[in-house]
Amino acid sequence: MPDLIARAAAPLLEIVHNIKPADLAAPTPCPDWDVRALVNHLLHWGPSLEGAARKEEVPPAENTRADWAEALAAQVSRTVDAWAEPSAWEGTTRMGGPTDLLAALVGGMVATEFVVHGWDLARATGQQPTWDDDLIAFVHDEVAKTAAQGREMGVYGTEVPVPADASLLDRTLALTGRDPR
Repeated sequence: MPDLIARAAAPLLEIVHNIKPADLAAPTPCPDWDVRALVNHLLHWGPSLEGAARKEEVPPAENTRADWAEALAAQVSRTVDAWAEPSAWEGTTRMGGPTDLLAALVGGMVATEFVVHGWDLARATGQQPTWDDDLIAFVHDEVAKTAAQGREMGVYGTEVPVPADASLLDRTLALTGRDPR
């Protein structure tokens, strides 16, 4: 499991590297979020996700940075390094708040964030990322376990119907309320 975050992050980092300043106002599949807002979301929660791997309670960060691409790449790299430790996946942790969560659940959330929001950024900027099949299977399982709760919390939209032969990535995106087409 420790390499899952790195495998989720590699395409995300490539996507971020290819975002042009003119792309920042482009709409994403996340309702009401353009590319800039989604980058800011990743920067905002990044320290908490990194801290969770170290079992440290780290509040979300302020995220209005001119050097957003470098800042996001650095944050993603720190998060990858933190979750590369096998102990990150053991026991419980917190994500910037008082609630104890299973560390493996949070690790799954990090992998999901990197894949799903990576896809959002790619779709908004005309990129075609790929993630390996084993990672997508893991992310699909994580989303399937939490989709109903995610919808109740407003994190996911209504599931989008997809053909029975849709790829596992497309089925995962559909569970989150995204139309993969």
